[in-house]
Amino acid sequence: MTLTADPGGARLAALLADVRDSARRFVATLDGLGDPQARGASALPGWNRAQVVTHVARSADAYRWLLTSARTGAEPGPRADAAALDRALREGAGRGAAELVDDLRCSLDRFLDEAASMPAERWPTPVTALAGWRHPAWFTLHRARRELETHHVDLNLGHGTADWPADYVAWALDATAATLAARGFPVARLAATDLGRAWPLGPTGPAVTAPGHVLLAWLAGRGPAPAADPDHPLPTPPVWPLPPVPGWG
Repeated sequence: MTLTADPGGARLAALLADVRDSARRFVATLDGLGDPQARGASALPGWNRAQVVTHVARSADAYRWLLTSARTGAEPGPRADAAALDRALREGAGRGAAELVDDLRCSLDRFLDEAASMPAERWPTPVTALAGWRHPAWFTLHRARRELETHHVDLNLGHGTADWPADYVAWALDATAATLAARGFPVARLAATDLGRAWPLGPTGPAVTAPGHVLLAWLAGRGPAPAADPDHPLPTPPVWPLPPVPGWG
């Protein structure tokens, strides 16, 4: 099955369970978080942990908005734009830990409840990402899982890229490799030593071999480039995440 193929009911149920697990683990990492820790530096330059948590909560709201619009066929009220999301980040920077975690938990619960209530026939409904590209409603589950797994690392609370689930890493590398190949990224091949997987990208450039999470961390801007020939440094990946290729038009 290709990345853009409808996954079907059984796979959707499994994917929703994966998102629930990602959400559970993210929130569990915040257990016992105090106000000083909440205002401490995250792994994202210029963001504190409160901003990361706020961003994930508002992203869950955005994904719920997309699912509700797909389920009902109508927009469920005004959609938060980039300016509103930026304002939410600024306001969230100084919130207390208890308020942050409660907001996050409620936002995730609302999103997951909306996903659980989606009729099977509405999952293929096209929706539009804030960046302008379109995808079927079911791809929102992939986006939500990627959001949770990526920003879990960004919390800078002991959860690293080696803690990413192997199936998530494989999916994210599938998606990223396809887009990099379409964009002519100057790497010939990616190979994940722990996954037994390889992704040809182009006719020229270096072959990059490393554990899957190391490859993904590099491509996602969450880790250094894998060891390479010092005389031929690896290229800088484009800003991640990238829209899926070939996509849905």
